[in-house]
Amino acid sequence: MDLHVFWFGMLGILAAGYAVLDGFDLGVGILHPTVKGDHERRLVINSIGPLWDGNEVWLVTFGGALFAAFPEAYATFLSAFYLPVMILLFALIGRAVSIEFRSKQKAGFWRTYWDHSFAFSSMMVVFLFGVAAGNTIEGIPIGADKEFQGSLLDLLGPYPLAVGAFAVIASAMHGSLYLYLKTEGELQEHVGRLRWPAFGLFLVGFMGITIATLVRNPEALANFERYPIAWVVVAFTVLAIANIPRGIVKGRAGQAFLSSCATIVGLVFNFGMALFPNLVVSSIDPAYSLTIRNAASSESTLAIMRNIAFLGMPFVLTYTVIVYWVFRGKTTLDDFSY
Repeated sequence: MDLHVFWFGMLGILAAGYAVLDGFDLGVGILHPTVKGDHERRLVINSIGPLWDGNEVWLVTFGGALFAAFPEAYATFLSAFYLPVMILLFALIGRAVSIEFRSKQKAGFWRTYWDHSFAFSSMMVVFLFGVAAGNTIEGIPIGADKEFQGSLLDLLGPYPLAVGAFAVIASAMHGSLYLYLKTEGELQEHVGRLRWPAFGLFLVGFMGITIATLVRNPEALANFERYPIAWVVVAFTVLAIANIPRGIVKGRAGQAFLSSCATIVGLVFNFGMALFPNLVVSSIDPAYSLTIRNAASSESTLAIMRNIAFLGMPFVLTYTVIVYWVFRGKTTLDDFSY
């Protein structure tokens, strides 16, 4: 087994897991301001209350794996995105604090502040991840010394910003489908009305970003030409997208949500295929790009990490399955709710 390819694939699995699991609870946060009334807003928060911190395990594991497997890429990427990463960390902290503090006081201004903080923090997390993904595909100014040679403005091009906006829309759609599963009554009816505009915006954004990617970065198709079997996943992604409105119309909310999960997995796979074997593309010269070869740790390090991953991943998966099974069903409020 090629250890470099293995760890590129493992990073893809971790990224997909995070995008699917934390994607819906970030989407719930984005939609939070649309819900009226304190009782319903508490229901919205408690729909993700037992899950959101566990979902972030996938992000932490992704960061650790990137640092250990591809330290050169980790160092260059974080130096290039130093300020955005700091904002991201504050946004992640802001979301957590908002969830924990919101219901500690009954004062209206207190809860209103934390409601807005929760929504804004959730949106910023998703937007910044999208901008980072857009820059990774389009490329950032990296020199022959593997150092970032640009400024913050170089990271704010129209394509990365568009990918960031699309990520927010996709997360909102994903969150609406999840929230519909977890609620009932008037709140469920309200969330149900949000699903169609969210899906419509997602579909427009998906087509727009796909066209923009092919026009601005035609080399993104190189691996699809080299490995034609990858088109099966593209077709799978399109079918998953098409099944979302079908599930909504037929009243199969669970099927619609699972289709959204499959869509996100497909999008992460297609992103990885467009990027491989690069980790960070250089906009100065493709020869300066950081790849799974020139940015990797030693073979022995990758081998040890692989063994640890084989031991650790079953625990992460088991924990995730148990938590979701225990907290299945509709959301209710009790003495221990947020």
